[in-house]
Amino acid sequence: MTADDRYDVSGLPEAQCEPGSNGLVLKNLLGITSKDVMDEAEARALEQTMDVLVRSYGETHRFTAQDLCGCHRSWLGGIYEWAGHYRQVNVSKDGFPFAAAAQVPALMEQFERDVLRRSTPCLFANPSDVVHALAETHVELVLIHPFRDGNGRLARVLSSLMALQAGLPLLDFSGMAGTGKAAYIAAIQAGLDTHYVPMERVFEEIIEQSRSSS
Repeated sequence: MTADDRYDVSGLPEAQCEPGSNGLVLKNLLGITSKDVMDEAEARALEQTMDVLVRSYGETHRFTAQDLCGCHRSWLGGIYEWAGHYRQVNVSKDGFPFAAAAQVPALMEQFERDVLRRSTPCLFANPSDVVHALAETHVELVLIHPFRDGNGRLARVLSSLMALQAGLPLLDFSGMAGTGKAAYIAAIQAGLDTHYVPMERVFEEIIEQSRSSS
């Protein structure tokens, strides 16, 4: 699978692959040409960044679009020059189109105003309100897909930070792999019609798994 197989792009600089990678790795600051090595580098950077972010955002913090840019930059800034900047290319995955690049800045402003402001800090007394806040913010951020890559993982970062605000353990997303992937993708697609119940079910299972493994 090549980078272009994963994302259909318009050929702008953000879409360039690292020379010598056979189209498997996006152009990066480290000169990495192996997909396995890049996957490890991104995972290692995310683990390190998550430790920092958990200490950086308290339980009363209201998240903003700028915070998400900062989180993305903190994670991938040492790997990609476009980290923390909204994408300039249109992307789709598995035939599913995300928001047009030209709309991303306005959509992120709306996301901050209408979703993040309502859902964070995630300090709801009713557990069902917590689950709804996690589901809505996750779905809407993934549908906007503001960055060139790493959007799903960034959405999981935001969900984890919100869960900590709500007094939940650090979320365990391992159930989204394998058999859980189809339900997750279907829940994202349901969000196109602002139907968040499927993603709420996904998060209920994630929370249950996280509590049992903590």
